[in-house]
Amino acid sequence: MAEAVRQDVLLSVKNLVKHFPIRQGIIFSKQIGAVQAVDDITFDIQKGETLGLVGESGCGKTTAGRCILRLIEPTSGQVIFDGKDVPSLSKEELRELRKEMQIIFQDPYGSLNPRMTVGDIIGEPLHIHKLAKGAEKEKRVREILEVVGLSAFHARRFPHEFSGGQRQRIGIARALAVDPRLIICDEPVSALDVSIQAQVINLLQDLQTEFDLTYLFIAHDLSVVKHISDRVAVMYLGKIVELTDKTELYRNPKHPYTQALLSAIPEADPTIKKERIILKGDVPSPINPPQGCRFHTRCPKVMDICRSVEPEFVDSGHGHFVACHLVPAAQGAQKMA
Repeated sequence: MAEAVRQDVLLSVKNLVKHFPIRQGIIFSKQIGAVQAVDDITFDIQKGETLGLVGESGCGKTTAGRCILRLIEPTSGQVIFDGKDVPSLSKEELRELRKEMQIIFQDPYGSLNPRMTVGDIIGEPLHIHKLAKGAEKEKRVREILEVVGLSAFHARRFPHEFSGGQRQRIGIARALAVDPRLIICDEPVSALDVSIQAQVINLLQDLQTEFDLTYLFIAHDLSVVKHISDRVAVMYLGKIVELTDKTELYRNPKHPYTQALLSAIPEADPTIKKERIILKGDVPSPINPPQGCRFHTRCPKVMDICRSVEPEFVDSGHGHFVACHLVPAAQGAQKMA
């Protein structure tokens, strides 16, 4: 049974690390430190699944997503996409794989070339990957525009002529143009109004069903993640501290950081009283993260062991992985490899 589950895994990230070197000097520069943006994270995404990746700004979510696509080169670790080790691919092999893995960027305006028409923006990946040209390419562009809720005549317009929600639909259309299997959604709705957010989220869900897509959905809004995700991974200061099914996470959060994040979600019903967990202090610098558990400097339940020993990321039961000394591993459970 375990082997059958492995065969359904589309993306496997193992011990992924990305450190940005800090250098001193102009001519004879030397490295004096490193920003530990992503530090040894491991997770799998199954075919057709949506994995939500959440955490505060600066915790390494976007960096992890870009390392997976090799938009930036990882320092170490493995990214296995459908059996292929992405970091070891040559430029030609990576270009071929780009058709399978796409990204929707956070800024719906900054990610679109203002000098290109919408038709050129969506048609460019078709041209680069030699999937269509001429009339066939124009037909494909019109079809994709209609799929994302726009009209064919929008192809002649420029990005500045659209609203934020419409521009994000253009970004989605560009990602869909090459028929990908995995799309990394890098906070695709954070720059949009709440009413527009719902429209874009519903569109992404409809597209996932229609085209059998797999999503890594990066966000800091836990209410949005709850709506779209199947499983949720919580990041703090470059590490994943909790990973489980979304229903289990929202019903029974085990890591103190996750509990604090969930306590900040506002309730629509004013009669419901909710205890807010206020974290003290600021997020430590990723240049010099704390020893032991990285969350111990702000944790309301900190123990002496937290200050010196880093907790292992283990299964606390039923696939609920947690990195916390307060949460014991299930009997016979293995840590996340």
